Amino acid sequence: MNSNDRLWYKQPANDWNEALPIGNGRLGGMVFGRVHKERVQLNEDSVWYGGPRDRNNPDALEHLPQIRKLLADGRLKEAEDLAALTITGTPETQRHYEPLGDLFINMKHDDSDISNYSRELDLDHAITRVQYSIGNIGFKREIFTSYPDQVMVIRLTSTKANAISFQTLLDRGEARNYDELDALSNNSLVMRGETGGKDGIVFRCAVKAIAENGSVKTLGNHLIVDKADAVTLILSAATSYRYDDPEQQCLKMIEKASVNTYQELLQNHIEDYQKLFKRVTLNLGEDHNENADLATNHRLDLVKEGKEDQSLISTYFQFGRYLLISSSRPNSLPATLQGIWNEKMLPPWDSKFTININAQMNYWPAEICNLSELHHPLFEHIEKIKTNGKKTAESMYGCRGFTAHHNTDIWGDTAPQDIYMPATIWPMGAAWLCLHLWEHFEFTRNVKFLDDSYDTLKEAALFFVDFLIENEEGLLITTPSVSPENTYILSNGEKGTLCEGPSMDSQIIFALFTSCIEASEILDVDQTFRDQLLELRDKLPKPKIGKHGQIQEWLEDYDEEEPGHRHISHLFALYPGKQMSPNYTPDLAEAAKVTLERRLQSGGGHTGWSRAWIINMWARLQEGEVAYQHILELLKSSTLPNLFDNHPPFQIDGNFGGTAGIAELLLQSHTGELHLLPALPNEWTTGKVSGLKARGGFEVDLSWDKGELKEAVIHSLEGEKCVVLFNNQRTEFETTAGHSYPVVFNKE
Repeated sequence: MNSNDRLWYKQPANDWNEALPIGNGRLGGMVFGRVHKERVQLNEDSVWYGGPRDRNNPDALEHLPQIRKLLADGRLKEAEDLAALTITGTPETQRHYEPLGDLFINMKHDDSDISNYSRELDLDHAITRVQYSIGNIGFKREIFTSYPDQVMVIRLTSTKANAISFQTLLDRGEARNYDELDALSNNSLVMRGETGGKDGIVFRCAVKAIAENGSVKTLGNHLIVDKADAVTLILSAATSYRYDDPEQQCLKMIEKASVNTYQELLQNHIEDYQKLFKRVTLNLGEDHNENADLATNHRLDLVKEGKEDQSLISTYFQFGRYLLISSSRPNSLPATLQGIWNEKMLPPWDSKFTININAQMNYWPAEICNLSELHHPLFEHIEKIKTNGKKTAESMYGCRGFTAHHNTDIWGDTAPQDIYMPATIWPMGAAWLCLHLWEHFEFTRNVKFLDDSYDTLKEAALFFVDFLIENEEGLLITTPSVSPENTYILSNGEKGTLCEGPSMDSQIIFALFTSCIEASEILDVDQTFRDQLLELRDKLPKPKIGKHGQIQEWLEDYDEEEPGHRHISHLFALYPGKQMSPNYTPDLAEAAKVTLERRLQSGGGHTGWSRAWIINMWARLQEGEVAYQHILELLKSSTLPNLFDNHPPFQIDGNFGGTAGIAELLLQSHTGELHLLPALPNEWTTGKVSGLKARGGFEVDLSWDKGELKEAVIHSLEGEKCVVLFNNQRTEFETTAGHSYPVVFNKE
């Protein structure tokens, strides 16, 4: 195993932020690696508090014209006060995600000294291992969560016969947050409960012990193993969200998995996982890495002290891909703010789907990092949002199509979340999510997928056909809305958040209309609607350059209350959008640089996800050196010992955004050409990457030495024409699906 493909430590986790994550999209665990009392904190993606509700504010539509007029007249305070009463959700909060519980394994070890301790997360096989010696006996645990078998598997072995004795117990909130914990047989336990609230979700979690020699029995609600040579624990979980009888489903999964030997379960798991993980390799010239023998937390500490470690960057990149494979698989829910890993009954920001950037950022690596099918849980969730969002669009705004605000939950709730003026009243969430449908098509060129998705793209666009208002300058603007979470200052010193036509809105709508127009052309449908969108798109406000040489965040050139704000919403058109680029809109690209520099001078990028977004934006500006410094900063300031991203607290979006940013430095394809090494940092003097995906249905392998491209091979998956750019040299050629094309450039 390559040393970059593992995280390892010389001691157990002191707390949750040091534990190691495992998951199969639906079932997740955080492994602490304790010697005497192992803790695996458990999650199942559908354990959420409460059922679906209609939270649309019944007074919204009636008061919408008045709020719009107050805003147009500059009466901000009155507009915001009325909006807080009439355009917020009733009640104001959506449902929240909860933990499934904990599995404890209380080992019966003698009092001898512990030695040779190590724990690791093997990214190549998606297995966590814990090893140690007690006296002269070696003990080992291997823990993984299998996608094909849909169970968590824990294997305990030792170097001496009859040495494994322990008691195991399921728990949730120190026995306060479940209803029953019963022995089902002499080798199985089941935990039963429901999450509470109206139509709360019923959950079940079961565990079975299979011992080799020794004995297994249950006493009370403990499972007891005595003097075994080796033990396999198989754990399953299911809820009423997916199953009429979750307990039967749990037992069925365990029984089905139990037919296999441990080696067979392991083999099934590794084969399935590696089909995804091994598609992309990255080496940043770290073959002679002097830190290879250091534990991961020590390597991270060295980076925090100012040292550089290219190998750790490779590990971070592959860890991000590992996390997406572990938290978003077909038939699971999409990755939340914390992927699937959450230990709190009331987690930060409810651990749901924040859709004014965070849920979208979770999926930035999906296409470019060759994990396209992991995007599907998000697409399925968009369909839920579409159903509810039509009701929100009609009842709150009197519009056709569908909309969502800055959060959604397991039920696809689309009413506004919170009463928080800088964020709540922002009708763009569904529009931004739908751009992921178009992105998936651009990378895969799957016309059937586009045909299936077209109605959703169209309905998202249709909302804005009705919602946009023409202002005095003849521009079509959103109102009321906000520039997510930011506050502006008027010339008279008054501060406001609610506004007309923030720049991000126009940029998202431009991208949405453009994708609908192109989709209708490809599918040869809906010409009348296409023509209507073309006409409306021309009337959208264009990105404007303000008094500081920056991209304006609002329609007017306001100053902002917090110049170092974490959201840099007005650069959506740079990344993940594509309205701005150095090669095609140099003036806007220059203004984008000014915008980023101004933000950073005032302390911007202080949250992990914001720093990750900044990496991607500098990559798009082809400023590899600057982007690289922000990768180091992401590791230094916003990365926990287990490499989880720190907002703070933990939020997974920074991991996914950071992974996408590393890929974006090596390959870009948003302007219609495959741009090779568009922003290669000087520090990555030698390296190679294979398996990155590009728009147009291409897969790309690159190697470079001393900053010069050594080899480039383009694999055509769909037979599209290929345009390649490197160092201002351009080449184009026709391709045949299934063929590979080495590309050679002259040295300048």
